[in-house]
Amino acid sequence: MKHRYAEMTWPECKAAADEGRVAVLPTGTYEDHGYHLPIDVDVLLATTICDRAVARIPDEAVLIPPVTHGYSPHHMDFPGNITIDWEVFVRYVKGVCLSLAEHGFERILIVNGHGSNTPLVETAARLTIVETGGRVLCASVNHWGLRGAREAARAARESDFGGMSHACELETSLYLAICPELVQMDKAVDERSPLPASFQTDLNLGKRADGAIATLMPYWSTMSQSGVRGDATKATREKGEVFLEGAIQGLIELVRELRATELKSRVDKH
Repeated sequence: MKHRYAEMTWPECKAAADEGRVAVLPTGTYEDHGYHLPIDVDVLLATTICDRAVARIPDEAVLIPPVTHGYSPHHMDFPGNITIDWEVFVRYVKGVCLSLAEHGFERILIVNGHGSNTPLVETAARLTIVETGGRVLCASVNHWGLRGAREAARAARESDFGGMSHACELETSLYLAICPELVQMDKAVDERSPLPASFQTDLNLGKRADGAIATLMPYWSTMSQSGVRGDATKATREKGEVFLEGAIQGLIELVRELRATELKSRVDKH
């Protein structure tokens, strides 16, 4: 059974929607990831996790072609970065989701691979629900936020808090598991956030326990010389395979949970 939407004929696309399969949409961006990683990290990781997860459950989900350009103007001091306007990004993702809804998909899951896309994919998901009058359930998740991904990272990581943030132990290990030939580990560094505790984050551990739950995103070049934020030197291919499997299992679990979620009718309380 085909699991990639782009490889289907239009009758096969219709059948996938009619069968109640969840439409899984990866999103990412192209931006600097240190001296050691290519700029396609966010796109490659999100798309690979989605592709491998959906391939295991092709009767339950379908892989939608990824949205590869995202919102990252704060990275523009680093050559290679490509950013688009945040409103354009939201409208673009929403447009993809509304197209899927028009074709009969009632469950859509956006799987994001870029931190600064996070509030935007959530907005696109909410707008999809609103603009379809509630006849579609559309959710969003960051791949590192999947339950299996979180558990795997916490069990196998060696770095302390802040070691998993950007081009870090997590992302570098995942890339080593997928395309090791493109990783230049001899150029990997350990570079941490210079921000106060309330503004420090970790992809796996969240916010610091001794700080407020606050967000601050200055220009990246003011926080990092290399483009890294975290400990890339702790990355290994073996860890990456563990992290990857955890994310795949977590995504399968979430797809099934979304597919089983009841789509209730609206009730006008006026």
